[in-house]
Amino acid sequence: MAPPHNVNRDAALTAADPLPQAQRPQLDIATKRPIESHGKTLASTGVPSYLVISGGTGCNAICAAFVRACYVLPVSDDGGSSSEIIRVLGGPSIGDIRSRLVRLIPPAPPGTTLEALRTLLAHRLPSGIDGEQAARAEWRSIVEGKSTLWVGIPEDRKEMIRGFLVYFESEILRRAHKNFSFVNGSIGNFLLAAAQSFFRSLPSAIFLFSSITNSQANIVPAIATNHTVTIAAELMDGTRLVGQCEISHPVARPPSYEDEYLSSLSFDTISPTVGSQTQNILFSVESKDSYERLRAPISRLYYINAYGHEIHPVPTLEYISGLDSNEVLVYSCGSLWTSIIPCLALRGVASAIASSRSLRAKVLFLNSKNDRETEGYTAVNYIQAIARTLNERYQKDPYGLGPDNAATTYPISAFVTHIVHLRGCAVHVDVTLAAEHGVRCIEVESDTKGADGIPLYDSACAQKAMEQIIGGK
Repeated sequence: MAPPHNVNRDAALTAADPLPQAQRPQLDIATKRPIESHGKTLASTGVPSYLVISGGTGCNAICAAFVRACYVLPVSDDGGSSSEIIRVLGGPSIGDIRSRLVRLIPPAPPGTTLEALRTLLAHRLPSGIDGEQAARAEWRSIVEGKSTLWVGIPEDRKEMIRGFLVYFESEILRRAHKNFSFVNGSIGNFLLAAAQSFFRSLPSAIFLFSSITNSQANIVPAIATNHTVTIAAELMDGTRLVGQCEISHPVARPPSYEDEYLSSLSFDTISPTVGSQTQNILFSVESKDSYERLRAPISRLYYINAYGHEIHPVPTLEYISGLDSNEVLVYSCGSLWTSIIPCLALRGVASAIASSRSLRAKVLFLNSKNDRETEGYTAVNYIQAIARTLNERYQKDPYGLGPDNAATTYPISAFVTHIVHLRGCAVHVDVTLAAEHGVRCIEVESDTKGADGIPLYDSACAQKAMEQIIGGK
């Protein structure tokens, strides 16, 4: 395969103006553990290391509280501009990862290279009634290098990014019969999708993005795959919902949507995709505040293949090794069933968490209010859902009664040791009942409030909570 047009292979490592260099720990190749530097281990720095399981937006408000963090994110989101990329090009969802990568670009004053890069990669093309025409016109100005969004970005980085955007467009044109829609498209998503398609590796695409932006992010996809990943939820009444949007924030669908979603496969020999979706699934975070109630509570979440059959994916090696090399595991605030659980419903994750030799605390940041996925939940219901998911067997039942074939059921405290909750939150917290499960509750106060007056997390209150937990106060 020919390289992207005008890609400067050294551009990711150079810039017209100097940038602060992110300091990343070196890992021993065999053990995946931090190695000593200048006679000191990383543990001796006094700054705890975190492995944070989260979605794309829920954790963004508290990222600053985790100085040394590895972020594990799902690749199953099928909404926003990611849905259009998946429909036409296939591949894993990259929207959540792009959101975290942009969020972790180092702060910089206006007019600097980093701020210009942040503006470009966070930019979305127009939407609305005349959105397609306006979006295509703006996309043309960006890909041709004429847009004012390029102002402040050095030529080497500009041509690096533009080269991959040209490559992205060439892949779209090869599938012109699918009528790709640029409406509300994210430039950062287009760059990440192009890099993933070119390298055939999502981790490599993440590395490229981080190098261009000098991001300090250590981001690991929960699953390493080049194929589209689909989740499904089974409700208590037996109903099945397919796809993250259908579970979390559904949009208008034809009555036969699930059958069409699973049966209308695209036999594109270039990049096979799943689903019959014909346009971008647009939604906003605010739309989650008003939702159609589920017919019944969610019983479990699992992965399915293109034919609707349940499958049991394997997590990335970096994810599993991170559970045995970091000191604090964080289940971030956000959508429980479509952001956190997809990172847990994988083979080997339960035993890695329960038997970790390094984890000093396993902390759930409880949502300040419930959403469609968790309507009626208490704090204990959250940790029960996590434990129930992790205690499921994500493999075929083995034959025989030997010790290696015995199914282990871990207590809740093996997966969650602390619940952080906001004073005045709308989710009921029974401290006594949580303690009976071996879980300690930490209440913190936040000065940030939502439009409804319910407190919201910010980095300051998250940091206070972690100080209490790590300090044992």
